[in-house]
Amino acid sequence: MSTTETDALQQPVSEDDLQRFVQQVVADLAAASSGVMVTLGHRLGLYRILAELGPTDSATIAQASGCHERYVREWLNSQVAAGYASYDAAARRYSMRPEQAMVLADPDSPVFLPMAFEVPAAMWNDREKAVDAFRSGRGVPWGDHHPCLFSGTAAFFRNGYAANLVSSWLPALDGVVAKLERGARVADVGCGYGHSTLLMAEAYPQSQFIGFDNHGPSVEAARANARDAGVGERVRFEQQAAKAVSGGPYDLVCFFDCLHDMGDPAGAARHVRELLAPDGAVMLVEPLAGNAVEENVGPVGSLYYSASVMLCCAHSLSEEVGTALGAQAGEARLAEIFREAGYSRFRRATETPFNLILEARP
Repeated sequence: MSTTETDALQQPVSEDDLQRFVQQVVADLAAASSGVMVTLGHRLGLYRILAELGPTDSATIAQASGCHERYVREWLNSQVAAGYASYDAAARRYSMRPEQAMVLADPDSPVFLPMAFEVPAAMWNDREKAVDAFRSGRGVPWGDHHPCLFSGTAAFFRNGYAANLVSSWLPALDGVVAKLERGARVADVGCGYGHSTLLMAEAYPQSQFIGFDNHGPSVEAARANARDAGVGERVRFEQQAAKAVSGGPYDLVCFFDCLHDMGDPAGAARHVRELLAPDGAVMLVEPLAGNAVEENVGPVGSLYYSASVMLCCAHSLSEEVGTALGAQAGEARLAEIFREAGYSRFRRATETPFNLILEARP
């Protein structure tokens, strides 16, 4: 086939298709800008005030938040334009629908998302590191990213775990809840700020929990969270890489949204297999994905692939082996990893719109 036939820059352009694609990219540009507005609204308490006050003018919101009215009014207009708030033109009042408030104003909601925008903020801050990584093939370790990545990631996952972990994910595993109720030993590998560890500890007071993470500041944050939760006597956190985890035998080992980030996921799975009790289990929580690129087309796939470029593959390539599974590895590839690590059983226990919950047995 000739260069003219294959080079998109040389092919004729459909004006209708061009305009549709321009609008698609402009919508993405608007979304990127809107993310900055979301972080401002969250940090300044504007969403909470708007949700609590009901239909309100900009001056009242400015006074309640301690902010300058003109900035607040322009921010409110940006929210109306984005569909994140409503406006009554006749009364000149702004308001939020219950659904909008659940996503933007309620920090305990399972779909509270403002802190998630800290993750792309970190990605923007680190784009020069990514340029160098693309050209050199070197990785970018997790700890080398902008600090807002760590708090943003922890907050993004926390509410989803709170909504699902105890109520549906653990019960989907064979016989695990009964062990936790009697008293089990649990390792949470790649625990980050410890939210998943603490949710389990609070639900199952007869069990013991150890969280492991190779990122020191996250381990310190997890220890502080444990003190605040009042479960310090049953939970501890240690700074260790996945292949250095110790202290078995464990009845349950958990990997929450982290195995695909590891340089040697098969090695990590093989290592924890040696630490499992004979009837122990691994719970693997991974981003929802199909087994092929064409199965992952859409907003969720776009979000996860983008994060995978900047964060997941980048960290994996910074470690030994550098498997770089990526955030959209898919169930088939993950099953292959665990077969390679010597496990005899691997199944999908359940799923959510954002996660696969998988169970592996020795």
